[in-house]
Amino acid sequence: MRTIHLPCYNITIELADLGGSITSDLKEDKRPTRLNAALDAIESLILAHAIAGIDVESPAYLEGIESAVDAVSNNLG
Repeated sequence: MRTIHLPCYNITIELADLGGSITSDLKEDKRPTRLNAALDAIESLILAHAIAGIDVESPAYLEGIESAVDAVSNNLG
């Protein structure tokens, strides 16, 4: 098993032979359901990219995560 800690939103990815899991501070109960659903989709995409071997720790990828979360928050928050 491999663990990846990203420096934004307390994202932690656990990679295993048959997939993985992701946790973060992105979703909160007090946020609108549609915002949490969009943030869940971002988490799923990050996990899928990590499983596929994309370097989710690169500065450009981390900037992309922050941009995506900002855009979703501005449009749905």
